[in-house]
Amino acid sequence: MATPSLVFAYVTLLLAALGALTLYSETRRRRFRPAASEDRIFRCEKCGLVYTDDADVDRSRCSQCGKLNEAFKF
Repeated sequence: MATPSLVFAYVTLLLAALGALTLYSETRRRRFRPAASEDRIFRCEKCGLVYTDDADVDRSRCSQCGKLNEAFKF
């Protein structure tokens, strides 16, 4: 085999191995990632406490001061 062909094969094999390793690593990372929470985020207008509540709740009572709050929108 000619030298350019050997260099091309060597670089191609290294890139393929790097790609396979990246794909394997990404698959493992996604498998062990915690599931996204369906809770809504609330911020109390009176005391500033940030807390979560169930997704089906439109207004939630602050656990620190008791004020009803709307869901926080980003």
